[in-house]
Formats: sequence, structure tokens, C-alpha cells
Amino acid sequence: MPPPPIPSAAIEAAKKKRASLTPVTAPPQPPTEEEGGGCVHGTEMQGKAEGCEGCPSKNQCASSAPNPQLIQKTRLDISTSTSSITRKLLILSGKGGVGKSTICSQLAFTLSSRGYSVGVMDVDICGPSAPRMFGCVGRTIHHSSSGWSPVYVNENLSLISTAFMLGEADAAVVWRGPRKNGLIKQFLTEVDWGELDFLLVDTPPGTSDEHISTVQYLRSGAIEDGGSNGGIDGAVVVTTPEEVSMSDVRKELNFCKKVKVPVLGVVENMATFKTSTEKCKFTKEGKDITEDVRKLLSEKFGEDVLLESDIFAPSGEGVQGMCDQFKVDHLGKVNLDPNLLKCCEEGKGYTESCKGKKESEEGVNALNKIVDELVRKLPVG
Repeated sequence: MPPPPIPSAAIEAAKKKRASLTPVTAPPQPPTEEEGGGCVHGTEMQGKAEGCEGCPSKNQCASSAPNPQLIQKTRLDISTSTSSITRKLLILSGKGGVGKSTICSQLAFTLSSRGYSVGVMDVDICGPSAPRMFGCVGRTIHHSSSGWSPVYVNENLSLISTAFMLGEADAAVVWRGPRKNGLIKQFLTEVDWGELDFLLVDTPPGTSDEHISTVQYLRSGAIEDGGSNGGIDGAVVVTTPEEVSMSDVRKELNFCKKVKVPVLGVVENMATFKTSTEKCKFTKEGKDITEDVRKLLSEKFGEDVLLESDIFAPSGEGVQGMCDQFKVDHLGKVNLDPNLLKCCEEGKGYTESCKGKKESEEGVNALNKIVDELVRKLPVG
């Protein structure tokens, strides 16, 4: 059962707190490579991170012991910053373009609509799309005495992203690994997340520095506060049904096994394309016959005709077969729905905005069931 709605007094208190925050004259700056702020020297990753390649001190760092005082301070900072976060989830996929940010944003919107307090940490540092999907483009990070304040989408949904720190929306983020690691560390030590039921971490494709850093930093904070779950409650892995995607996602599942992150399940995105005939165009030999086809379908079958196609045709035993191979749950199929795309473009929640739309019925139900299963597996009390 979802928790009761947030009391109005709590909502007003949150609004009052945000109103008291002081806007920064310039966005908070991530550590620069020139200053060494993004270097992982003194941590467990020194000399081993992707960005250490080409550094003249790589071999020396790799062969020397990390600074125990710095490690202890990092653990304490992360433990303090995340101590009021009940559940921490990674949204992963080895493949780009399968809809990780789509699934992450819509999980966050749906959980938020049920009354849960949700934070989203966008660590897709070079391609941060979360602000667009949450309707927060152009917003500014604030700071207070307790640190950076994330951008609030609504009273119980907040977001932090590299995009809020760029001077221009289309600026390229050309950073080496250590600088990325430094920013992820700042997200986990300097952001005032407050009390959250869920923190969702939206990751880039692959199994590289951003993933390793996030896992290690969250785990180090859990070591400090004695957490038994390793700092991460689980991962939701996103794929599309074709083999090109699943071959990369299998690598992500192996990554989770290697770093001991429990996989809560796999979401099959863009499973089936389904839309009404009113949104389609029909041609024959280059001639537009849309009106004739619509009239014929309406006369013969009525107004509720939907078009359906498996654009991303599944390979072999499909996503279910991959889940069986890795002994993980298949959480559900989310259709390739133009209404879902529109919600992401406009920064809206799909399950709320498209409730009652026939062509979106399956997708809305699937996403609600996925959230039901996550809440069942990770109760927040």
C-alpha cells in the first residue's frame, strides 16, 4: 500500500526552506584537473581509474598505499550526507539509447505521485538529459549552510545533474575519469538531499568510471555507518528486446555480479509500438490515402482501432530468456509509446498524464506494476 499523502504542514515547511535558500551567482563548480580536485589520489582507486592513464604519477600511485585519513573523511562525509536516505537504486544498462533516463524519470514521477520522497542523481555526466525529462531546463542550483540544494521538481521530487552546472545548455563536457569521479563524490558529500525514501541514480551506458565510483563511494559510506546492504539496495537494468542491446546488457548483469550489486530486475523498454490510427499516415505508391483508410477502418471496426508492431523484434528467447539465464526477475514490458516520449519531452509523469488513454493503457499499467514490485522488494516502512 502506498504511504498516506504528505501533510500540508510538511509541504509548506519544504517550500519555506527552499524560499530561504540563496541562489548562487554562478553554479557550483566541479573540481578542475588543474587544481587536482578531480584526482582520485588518496582513495582506493588511485592509479587504477580510467582517467589515470597518461598521468606521470600513475605507477607511483598504483604501487603506494592510499591515504587512510582521506579515505576515512570521505566515508564519514558520504555517510553523513546519505544517512537520511532509506533506499538507493542504480538505473543501469550496458547499451546506450535503450531508455535508462526515460525509465528512471518515470519511476521517480510514479513513486513521487504515490507520496514517496524521491531524489534523482544524474551521473550521466557527458550527456545529462534528466533536466529535460523532469521539466527543469534552465533551473539553478541553490546553496545553504548545509550544502548544495538539489533542484525540486515538486514538493517530494528533487534532482541534481551536471546540466545545472554548465554555462550553456549545449556545452560539451570533455572530462577525464578523475574529474568525473570528483563530481560524483561531490554529489554524495555536498548535496543536502534531506530525508528521502528513494534515491535513484541515473547512469551512462557501460561499466566504466562513473559506475565504479558510484558503487565504491556509496559502499564506503555504508562501511562508515555500519550499513549491512553495502550502501546500494539494488539495480534496475534496462534493455530493448533485440540482441544488439541484450549482448551489452548481459555485460552489465555480469558487472553487477562482479561488484555484488543485487539486481532487482530487468525492464524491457520499447517492447511494442502501439498507437491510434488518428496519429498515423497511410500511403500507397506515394499517394496519401490516410482519410480513405481511416474511414474504412471506422466503418468496419469502430473508432478504437490501434496499430501495433514489434519494431525492435526480439531475438531468440528474448529478454525473458536472458533473465532466466542470469536468474533475475523480468519486471515488465514498457511499450514504445509516442505519449511516453511526449511526457519525457515535456517533463511530465506518464502514469498520471496518460491514465485513461487507450493507446497508453498497457504502458501505464506496466510501469505501475514495475513500481509495485520495487516497493514490494524494497519497503520503506
